[in-house]
Amino acid sequence: MQAIFNGTVLAESDDIVKVDGNPYFPREAMNTEFFRESSHSTVCGWKGTARYWDVVVGDQVITNAVWAYDTPNPEAESIRERFAFYRNKGVTLA
Repeated sequence: MQAIFNGTVLAESDDIVKVDGNPYFPREAMNTEFFRESSHSTVCGWKGTARYWDVVVGDQVITNAVWAYDTPNPEAESIRERFAFYRNKGVTLA
């Protein structure tokens, strides 16, 4: 699977874990040059606390488009060291 924004591949991997309908890429699939850490965070009752990144390609920025659970709750251990993209923010998953 690839995550693409305006023709730029942000992440690519065949090792995808789906949780709640969202494909989670392994952290090593992240093309870090296109990600900027965000101070945003959220809490999911069963997964834990999520951290976020902005996607930055050239002068285009999508804020808080990517999230990960660095220390997920035991029920969500399958997504440790993985990240996912928000749908409908401009990143295509194919």
